[in-house]
Amino acid sequence: MLELLELLSFGPDGWGDEIAQGALLTIELALTTLPVGIAIGLAVALAKDSHSPVLRGIGNVYTTIFRGLPELLTLFIVYYGGQMLFTRIASHFFADAQIEVNQFVAGVAALGLVLGAFSSEVLLAAIRSVPRGQKEAAFALGLPRARVFRLVTFPQLWRVALPGLSNNWMVLLKDTSLVSVIAISDLMRQTAIAVGVTKQPFFFYLVACLIYLVFSAVSSAVFVWLEARASRGFKRVGGH
Repeated sequence: MLELLELLSFGPDGWGDEIAQGALLTIELALTTLPVGIAIGLAVALAKDSHSPVLRGIGNVYTTIFRGLPELLTLFIVYYGGQMLFTRIASHFFADAQIEVNQFVAGVAALGLVLGAFSSEVLLAAIRSVPRGQKEAAFALGLPRARVFRLVTFPQLWRVALPGLSNNWMVLLKDTSLVSVIAISDLMRQTAIAVGVTKQPFFFYLVACLIYLVFSAVSSAVFVWLEARASRGFKRVGGH
């Protein structure tokens, strides 16, 4: 057992440094993707809630595509397809141009598109949960649409959407493991390298499992705190 634990030591004789760096990169990737996905999801939700049939159609097509495609396939399309697209565009200006898409950026883009598709459904339901009378009253006071959304709709949809967004965050944490296939040195890739060198698959995959469980436990605690904070005023009113 001690020999196995020594494999996790920091320094040239252990894999602690690599595993820690991979875990940190996993969190960085997830935290970078989260605001991107939520921003996309909010834009799509607003489009699907608009009076324009064109915007509603675009929103529905987007969610149908990215909720239906496997996340791994979306990652490949964004990474390899993006390189082909940018190379073709650059070739019109520079001969023999070759563009390489940064793996981290590709991972954020692909996971953000998927997160945006699922988050849009959560946010759309939250937007529609806000009583229409409140928005109509705000419009009657002469407030512009953007201000009505910021002052009336958003504070309430945030509270309603938090449980669904927390589930999407948990899924995102797991989906970050897919980026190892495009050579991002995340937790799963560093774990796979350690397994290949040491021939200790059960031990290192168990370590990775425990790290993901710690991430999930901390995330759950944070979202419970956020939900309690967002619901404080509503609970107080209910108590009266």
